[in-house]
Amino acid sequence: MDSPNSPDFAFTSSTTVHNNNSNIFRSRSTKETPFSKLSCPTFSRSLQNSPVSSPQHHYFPTKLSDFESLQTTYHCASSVLRNDGQITSIALSSSGLLYTGSDSNVVRCWKLPEFTECGQLKTKASKVVAIEVSNDTVYAAYGDGKIRVWTIIWDNKVLKHVRSATIPKTLGYVRSYIAGKDKTMKHKRLITSMAINTAEDIIYTASLDKTVKVWRISDLKCIETIKAHPDPINDMIVSDDGVLYTASDDATIKVWRRNFCSHDQPHSLTVTLHAKYSPVKALTLTNNDGGILYGGCTDGYIHYWLKGWFAGQLQYGGSIQGHTHAVLCLASVAKYVVSGSADSTSRVWSRERDGQHVCLAVLAGHRGPIRSVTAFLGGCLVKEDDNEDSCTVCTGSLDGVLKLWRVTLTKNAPDNNQCLSQVGNKYFELYKGFQQ
Repeated sequence: MDSPNSPDFAFTSSTTVHNNNSNIFRSRSTKETPFSKLSCPTFSRSLQNSPVSSPQHHYFPTKLSDFESLQTTYHCASSVLRNDGQITSIALSSSGLLYTGSDSNVVRCWKLPEFTECGQLKTKASKVVAIEVSNDTVYAAYGDGKIRVWTIIWDNKVLKHVRSATIPKTLGYVRSYIAGKDKTMKHKRLITSMAINTAEDIIYTASLDKTVKVWRISDLKCIETIKAHPDPINDMIVSDDGVLYTASDDATIKVWRRNFCSHDQPHSLTVTLHAKYSPVKALTLTNNDGGILYGGCTDGYIHYWLKGWFAGQLQYGGSIQGHTHAVLCLASVAKYVVSGSADSTSRVWSRERDGQHVCLAVLAGHRGPIRSVTAFLGGCLVKEDDNEDSCTVCTGSLDGVLKLWRVTLTKNAPDNNQCLSQVGNKYFELYKGFQQ
């Protein structure tokens, strides 16, 4: 990495501390319950005002069904600050490259697991609002409503990024504007999310203008504009079977299927999922138990739906409580779900065999809302390291800091000093035995 003494760079390495006797909330998922009956736990001031780097913690969530206990060890491995402003987007490639976007005109590329900067993608436009990586191609959406495309090239083991396209094309946009063809024009407001369906050769872009645009990758043309929601769209995701999910401030998630036989309406609405009157800010999908859709809301809840046998079929599973402020981003890998919140913390959840969700770790260290997050198994992106007992989490915050976390889950003998769960509390349980 660059020297810590450089003017635009600050690096903080975590220290290892063994702590005892302080409190932490252990959150569990709940079944569907009227929200008027739920209470939201309040974080201690020590978590909300945590330092830039976090020491190593040991957390012992007690299992109610047996005498074994799970020990979660987690710490902040690296913390990087550039003079780029707020970190607004993160994307992870299968080749071990991490891309981060911010308020500046630079997309930074990091090599994992070393977490060293290995490249920069620069443009005249600023504010990178969304990033996607697919098939050695990087797509970055900017504040001017356009998407810049780069191709990843390895030349004698040297990484290079070659600018290949801009969506929409400048000439095509001018022609469409003159002709008054709205479907081929760029979004009228800020792009909030992108999703790529590689099997169908299309890119989806969602915007605050309440629409989703469908772009054909082969010729970079807009082939459809979907008037998806009555309120701004915050996030979207596409599944392996081609189903599109969009989340909006209208407190709903809409499910869309592509109709190959219909030219007038290529995408049709399959079902609308309601998130209990709270705007939905983030989405993620997992393949566990046949597939689970998670939606993070402004009230701090994460709702989830179980996928059925048919594409687009979903059943409400319950909600996860833990964050005290809006959930702004979500990511998933294997059995883990990672959430980032406006409460400046990130939580790592595990879905157990009984269908309940257990909070394994509370990653506290940012001094601003966490806007973007991603995760992968083990400590590096290779198949030999796909250890489901550990994962690496990358978080980007509006405080301008990028953090790398290591989370490890192990089993050990029970501790007589551990505090058992409070049986009377159905929605969350307070445990003592966390070291601080």
